[in-house]
Amino acid sequence: MLRRKGTKLLMGRSLATRTGLLAFCIFFLLLPGRASIPPFDRDEPRYMQATAQMLDSGNFIDVRFQDKPRYLQPAGIYWLEAAAVSLSGTLKEREVWAYRVPSLLAMTASVVLTARMGALLFNPAAGLMAATLLGTSVLVTAEGRMATIDSMLLLIVVLVQTVLLRVLRDRAAGRSTPVWTAVLFWGALGCGLMLKGPVILIPGLGTPLAFAFAERDRSWLKRLRPAWGWLVMLAVVLPWCVAIGIVSHGEFFQRAVGRNFLGKIGHGQEAHGAFPGYHLAVFAIAFWPGSFFAAAALPVIWSWRASWKVRFLLCWIIPLWVVFELIATKLPHYVLPAYPAIAILTGAALQASGDVWKAWPRSLWGRFFLGFYGFVWAAAGIALSVAGIGLSEALEGRIPVSAWLAAGGSLPLLALTLRETFRSRLWRAAMCSAGAAVVIYMGLFLGVIPHLQSIWLAPRVVELVDQYRPCPDTEVVSSSFSEPSLVFLMHGQVELRNVREGAAMLRRNPSCGLVVVDRRDLGAFQDELARRDIRSLEYGRVSGFNYSTGKWLDLGLYGAPSP
Repeated sequence: MLRRKGTKLLMGRSLATRTGLLAFCIFFLLLPGRASIPPFDRDEPRYMQATAQMLDSGNFIDVRFQDKPRYLQPAGIYWLEAAAVSLSGTLKEREVWAYRVPSLLAMTASVVLTARMGALLFNPAAGLMAATLLGTSVLVTAEGRMATIDSMLLLIVVLVQTVLLRVLRDRAAGRSTPVWTAVLFWGALGCGLMLKGPVILIPGLGTPLAFAFAERDRSWLKRLRPAWGWLVMLAVVLPWCVAIGIVSHGEFFQRAVGRNFLGKIGHGQEAHGAFPGYHLAVFAIAFWPGSFFAAAALPVIWSWRASWKVRFLLCWIIPLWVVFELIATKLPHYVLPAYPAIAILTGAALQASGDVWKAWPRSLWGRFFLGFYGFVWAAAGIALSVAGIGLSEALEGRIPVSAWLAAGGSLPLLALTLRETFRSRLWRAAMCSAGAAVVIYMGLFLGVIPHLQSIWLAPRVVELVDQYRPCPDTEVVSSSFSEPSLVFLMHGQVELRNVREGAAMLRRNPSCGLVVVDRRDLGAFQDELARRDIRSLEYGRVSGFNYSTGKWLDLGLYGAPSP
């Protein structure tokens, strides 16, 4: 009954109205915390600082973080963030929300396009469920709030797959595919190359090639005009490639392709190595609350495998997933581009199947698998519901009202989810779980995370430095806290050095120098000062938890007293 009413409601509205309403809901869901939460270490402030330096210097080719080249990927994401900051006029103020605008818009558009694809492949109700599961997933909610590259990459992937779907629908209807479709496909691949280099080619070319293999039909690939389409892709990326090749004397390609891209295949970089199957293991959390329903829908999806629509989505998911399970370096967001296809398949299965349970194997192992997965899912939901309470108590010693509201609002919805699941009404259960997710995210990002002062060390260090800054051009060395967020919030005017170099700076610039030192390094710092016959003065202290390293820090600000 609920599915039929939802379908009638969706069909009764115009496409523009449905799209606008969905975009507004996702935009509103991703909005809380965007301005109040400081930069998340470590990747986000690196993007922010490199963008700020790009605007300050006017050099839009050679991306740098302080005095070091940032040769990890092309400049596309920095250009987008630079445009957002320039239009907002917040460069001098270092307002974090401006740098996060491209991610907000990209993630909103990705969810809307997912809903559109679900509606075209199946029906509007399936598209709505797909958008709901994708938009409320943990990984999408987190990545959509950060000024990193992954939200924009997801949008490019979904756009590429939308174009492929248009081509396949043309084939199924027996009509010709216009030239602009091929131009859009190859142009989107070029934009993907400008964002993250060859990574876009894994889903961009992997999907059509895998589908052609599965269909045993390569003739439809001609609709993409590959004979000249690759020239469109090169036209997008080649000018910048030539420019950076000249500026960096080829060093960019050695680092970005040789070390960053190919280096991740053989070994785990930056301690991010993991076992094959890692992405499948973390899927329960990363795609929560949709992860259980995706698992429950597997038999229904398998029974549809003869449909070209389902094969298209599976050819989107499987090659990408296999590649990232095989490479050594693993992070949860690597398989994010597969999530829209998973959401569409899950939404379609929940909407079309009257009783998903009937499709499940009656063998004991099948029931045990789903039961165990449901237990993990429920435990994750409860943990997320009370996360605000636990974090606030552990880090701040007090629990804000918002944490209680998040738990009190989400736990009953999770109980309803379990009840509807046991009654085999998975559509209703999925909607209840999505409601619980919304309550959790609102509580965490509005009232809990922005006020966890213990983990936001960088803003407090900057405040302490500004309070005791002896000169307008004060030289600051941080010898114990080297997170990129400090560099960004200090407008790049801080040197990340050791205690010896900090003491040497005070010797050279006693009147206008400050050093940040952790209590664990204080003895070594004082020994260096004594060796240089320098007296020091402690101006103040900041203590808290560095979540990037998992260590508690007690930072002191030191300077040389005036004679």
